[in-house]
Amino acid sequence: MNDFYRASIEASHEAMRLIRDRENISLFSKNGFVGAGGDISSGLDLELERIFVKYLSKFGKIDSEESGLIGDGKDSIILDPLDGSSNALSHFPYYGVSIARLNAQGILTDAYVANLANGDIFYLDDNEEALQGSLFNNDWKKPILAPNPEIGIFEKAYAYPKIVSALDEEGLKFRTPGAVALSLAYTHTLNYFIFIGSYRLYDFAAGLALCKGMEIEMTQDYIIIAKDIEILKRVSMVVNSALSSEDIDG
Repeated sequence: MNDFYRASIEASHEAMRLIRDRENISLFSKNGFVGAGGDISSGLDLELERIFVKYLSKFGKIDSEESGLIGDGKDSIILDPLDGSSNALSHFPYYGVSIARLNAQGILTDAYVANLANGDIFYLDDNEEALQGSLFNNDWKKPILAPNPEIGIFEKAYAYPKIVSALDEEGLKFRTPGAVALSLAYTHTLNYFIFIGSYRLYDFAAGLALCKGMEIEMTQDYIIIAKDIEILKRVSMVVNSALSSEDIDG
């Protein structure tokens, strides 16, 4: 594990302590500031950004979903300091941080996603394979796989009722937890992952890198990921059939 990941872990510990403290009620409300990613930031978003910038700025210039470009350097760091911010603001335990580092040539060198609710960590090792660990110990291993996963994840499913209905008819169960990068990191143990519509670098830079080696179908309209090619084909058929009569956001 390199210094970049160690700094990311240290920052995650501080971020987790801040979220669990909950004494500063003002952090858990929106302040009207529209972040670089287009969403309205909360005090918690901005305070977590400050924490991660403090630990990571020495590694390069930071492109944060909240404040945009911060600092300078040859490497670029794509940061979403609070993936699933609505969950965090509602004390729903599914939210995290997503960090990706790109070198001067724009090649991704490091990807890190942490679940700040339960301490799960995912990162790429020197062989560009995903490893899973915890903020509470130093035991690293390949992501834990469910032999027969029963659910997938369909982020933003609420916007696509016809696809929801078609998946239900096919018996393809899913959940919609509301934190894209975190959901991508967990895809190794799920049946499949679906995201439809326009996608942002902040959501996908680190999470998608952690899906290396999986079956991926990516178009301008959607991303589908699965461990098994037959599952991917089955989900793709359902999605494409339903998309012909479904509106896709721009």
